Amino acid sequence: MKKIKVLGSGCKNCETTAKLISIAAEQAGVEIELEKVTDMAQIMGYGVMSTPGVVVDGKVVYAGGLPGPDLVRNWITQD
Repeated sequence: MKKIKVLGSGCKNCETTAKLISIAAEQAGVEIELEKVTDMAQIMGYGVMSTPGVVVDGKVVYAGGLPGPDLVRNWITQD
């Protein structure tokens, strides 16, 4: 199971990113653990300066703006 974190203050882009990830996982039939991280100290600990940030299995894979659907699917399906 993939562990995915969406880093952000809870803004519209952060919420949309989390929703895109959930939808992509459901469509791919992949089980994920999705966590929303809103604590700025934790977010800064990942080195993310612009949100939303996305962390997959402990590795920052994206920061700033809305990710495209192909990119989100790639996070879900890659090993």
